Amino acid sequence: MTQNLPAELTGSVLIAGAGVSGRGCARLLNDLGVQTIVADDNPASLQQVSEETGATVRGISVAQARESLQEYSLVVTSPGWRPDSPLLIDAAVHTEVIGDVELAYRLDQAGVFGPPRTWLVVTGTNGKTTTTAMLAAMMDKCGSDTGRRALAVGNIGVAVADALVDPHRVDILVAELSSFQLHWSSELTPDAGVLLNLAEDHIDWHGSFADYAAAKAKVLNGSVAVAGIDDPHVRDIVAALDRDGLIGFSLGEPARGEFGVIGAQLVDYLGTEPVELADARSIEPAGPAGILDALAAAAIARSQGAQPEHIASALAEFRVARHRGQVVANDNGVQWIDNSKATNPHATEAALAGLESVIWLAGGQLKGADISELIRDHVHRFKAVGLLGKDAELIAQALKNLAPETPVFITQLSDPEAAVDSLVGWAGELAEAGDTVLLAPAAASLDMFSGMAQRGDLFAAAAQRQVTSS
Repeated sequence: MTQNLPAELTGSVLIAGAGVSGRGCARLLNDLGVQTIVADDNPASLQQVSEETGATVRGISVAQARESLQEYSLVVTSPGWRPDSPLLIDAAVHTEVIGDVELAYRLDQAGVFGPPRTWLVVTGTNGKTTTTAMLAAMMDKCGSDTGRRALAVGNIGVAVADALVDPHRVDILVAELSSFQLHWSSELTPDAGVLLNLAEDHIDWHGSFADYAAAKAKVLNGSVAVAGIDDPHVRDIVAALDRDGLIGFSLGEPARGEFGVIGAQLVDYLGTEPVELADARSIEPAGPAGILDALAAAAIARSQGAQPEHIASALAEFRVARHRGQVVANDNGVQWIDNSKATNPHATEAALAGLESVIWLAGGQLKGADISELIRDHVHRFKAVGLLGKDAELIAQALKNLAPETPVFITQLSDPEAAVDSLVGWAGELAEAGDTVLLAPAAASLDMFSGMAQRGDLFAAAAQRQVTSS
């Protein structure tokens, strides 16, 4: 259906970056017959693009691309490329620069892959993956009655482009999108979008918190907008939007037009009377963060026709993804929780909420984040704190100032597995019935690990060994 291509794709398109996203865009456009060039300074990556596209997509250096920008009708950038990248700054003088998800949206809306899909978009600083997975499960339950297939896409599940070309048609795209992807969007308008929460993150990429928040807030431009009104930054955005029909969700009792909690029930109060949806006590992950994620997902699902029984059934069967609050061991009254995905203080706040008597394992790259407020707000939960990684001493100093009575252990080991083993062994010696050993680092992982997944996997394996030997 290439006759439906948007006008900006009828010329020559430059893709900035030959990573996973760039190669996916190159394959997609090449299959549609679009003249495509990929710019990257890594010869191996350009070779991979050539192999994956049958040598029909040409690769050039970034310098070569900057010299020929007037030749392109569109530039598609990988989401990781910063807005201040010289190639993208120069490109914007000559043509439009968009991201991979924006490209997929335009192709879908133009009918290139059949009738346009329904786009349900989830974003926020924390909780995106859990909310997206919950929403996909709810829409799957709803789809069993309507015959419409839903799929989690974006930063969870499959790439958006892969979902568009799936021979088994996907009718509803449940998309987890980052601030990077939203920054590089302009026409993307969700059928329903949710902004979960906001805290300082990726400021080095965006340049300011205001720009970061503005990118996230784009999800509220659609016909259905859902917002986490317990979050003060989100409340400020909602007030500035001044739009009718925005749906708020909260841990408290909802006002008319909101979702919230009454007693132990998640409720929808959009109508004249609250409608019970599910038991808040049985939601996984347990605690306030899991309840908020479930409310956000339910609000979007209800806007798309999901019934209370679809919500309840999906949440009853839902199991949290790895590294996002998963209980990886439970023995002698001690539970071990892997929340390695908590890579900033805001995410760790959510991980700690609702827990008591915590042996907190933390550390890594703080990326300039202030850990003091987190410690001040949760010092009453700490039985002890174990630290590792680049900024362990900074966290230890904050603990000394704000929680001087809390025992602190710092591993000096730099080998990833040995460092995690030492923390887990230390925690195992202290832990007693009623304690929770929580890995919620409040910091990035790349100082020691290949990523947060390796950090979490090593913790889970060490925890299992600890409980087996105890």
